[in-house]
Amino acid sequence: MAMGADAIELSYFPGCSLATSARENNRSLLKVCKKLGYRIVELEDWNCCGSSSAHSIQSDLAFHFACRNLALAPAGRPLLVACPSCMLRLQQAQLHLKEDPQACETYERMWGRPVDPNLDILHFFELLEGAFRAAGPELKTALKGLRFVPYYGCMLIRPPALRHAKDYHGLMEKILSACGAQPLVWSHPSRCCGTFLSVAKPAVVTPMVNQIIQGAIDVEADCIVTACAMCYLNLEIRCSLKHQLPIFHFSELLSIALGMGIKKSWLTRHLVDPVPLLKAKGFMH
Repeated sequence: MAMGADAIELSYFPGCSLATSARENNRSLLKVCKKLGYRIVELEDWNCCGSSSAHSIQSDLAFHFACRNLALAPAGRPLLVACPSCMLRLQQAQLHLKEDPQACETYERMWGRPVDPNLDILHFFELLEGAFRAAGPELKTALKGLRFVPYYGCMLIRPPALRHAKDYHGLMEKILSACGAQPLVWSHPSRCCGTFLSVAKPAVVTPMVNQIIQGAIDVEADCIVTACAMCYLNLEIRCSLKHQLPIFHFSELLSIALGMGIKKSWLTRHLVDPVPLLKAKGFMH
């Protein structure tokens, strides 16, 4: 699965979270993509996708934020996105452009290029299923002994306008179990983490996060694996329980499974120290 001369080239929109608070997510994701045979080309001069405050306060501005990023994407090359919130904003903007001729005119006037209705916006998960289906038997025990619960958050549950978009639920369990880990059934895989209320009203978010973490503890999970960098952040900083669990970005465990290990520089960014668990399971020394 190593990258060669025939690597598949993808444009990449990291988004604000992966570029700042979740840099370990970004770095592990890029290493996994390279290992799987993808050449990732980050969009030059990308901007916020228009999520959170922009989307809540001024929807037109948020739409133009998303459109500018779409305009930066070269034609004929899929655009890779890892953050569920960014994915949602970019897909909704693309759908609006397809349905509204006036929006297309504004887009062309503002960004100096026609709308690309065929731009393929890919979530990171879409790169994985086929690659791991073709993976060798050496992966079948790579994560043996790890009991985890998958946490997708609520952003991957599409709004009605995107009801025909791909459903990624179940993918983390499928891939990590193929690598020897044991997924556990629990009641909170899509429960909202509180998102950006974490900044405005942390007292509201802490009980929500505590309920999620406690749900993982109740089924005797070793850790929680997240699909969203914002969810990951909230689960770490807003939990007030005395007993907490290590939380991993999905891409970090994939890096271990693919034999690349996990970097100490990533681990130092975790507020809940995952090193004792990783050592106990034999994933690092």
